[in-house]
Amino acid sequence: MHFPISGVDGPVWLPALAAFAAATVCVPAGLSGGILLLPFQMSVLGFVTPAVTPTNLLYNVFSTPGGVLRFVREHRMLWPLAATIMAGSLPGVLLGTFVRLRYLPDPRTIRLFSGAVLLWLAIRLFWSLRWAARAKTVQAPVAHATASALKTTSVSLARIEYEFQGRCYGFRPGPLAAVSLGVGMLFGAYGAGGNAILAPYLVSLLRLPPHTVAGATLAGTFVTSFAGVCAFEGAGYLTNHAAVHPDWLLGAMFGFGGLLGAYAGAWLQRFLSEAWIKLSLGFMVFVIALKYISAYFL
Repeated sequence: MHFPISGVDGPVWLPALAAFAAATVCVPAGLSGGILLLPFQMSVLGFVTPAVTPTNLLYNVFSTPGGVLRFVREHRMLWPLAATIMAGSLPGVLLGTFVRLRYLPDPRTIRLFSGAVLLWLAIRLFWSLRWAARAKTVQAPVAHATASALKTTSVSLARIEYEFQGRCYGFRPGPLAAVSLGVGMLFGAYGAGGNAILAPYLVSLLRLPPHTVAGATLAGTFVTSFAGVCAFEGAGYLTNHAAVHPDWLLGAMFGFGGLLGAYAGAWLQRFLSEAWIKLSLGFMVFVIALKYISAYFL
């Protein structure tokens, strides 16, 4: 099958299968899977024009509702956290899109910076697992709905608190919104990688259980990706530059597989312990960090 905007030729099932696998693996850790699909598009499919960025964002728009729906049904969607992420990342992704089109046709520098941040977060995740194992405080899987439900106890501009599995957790929305702004800029500039920073930040620095943040990060991904697609599409018409239009057909094929994979990944998460989720998240973030850093020098 031929995809006209990207110029990709290949079997029609390949994008959907790749997206399903990426989403199933990444969603339990709070990632959409776009961070894995971007190198797949560039290295395997040969899609290397700037249009690969909005196409990857389009995958997020189609795929993330599957995971969000599952987390909502299982009462594991922390809406105040999702709203805080959206408040910061939405303006960030619009600014990042402008930066990408105006200053970063080859965003090697931002990849190096992202790689350094991701490497630091991966090390923190592994370190937190080491200390959690010593203290034996890592949570068990949350296979039962009553045990996995979230309960928001306090919402204010100063602090948001909630209960999960009999324990109280909280965070300050202001600093998190500021971090989300930077994450949104990265998301808009590169088309992926925002959640690769935000998810480990929430888990390792804010010490929030991964079972409680995955739904919120996916909801934030949906909103910022939709804004990014609109920004790139508008820029394409304003500049009459077809290279920044997303490949809607390819993005839809990725999105179909990702929709099913995100739903499956959100369902699978409840059977995974916090230790396994942190380990998988740390491993993925570590590999991505090495890829970003090595790409700068090669």
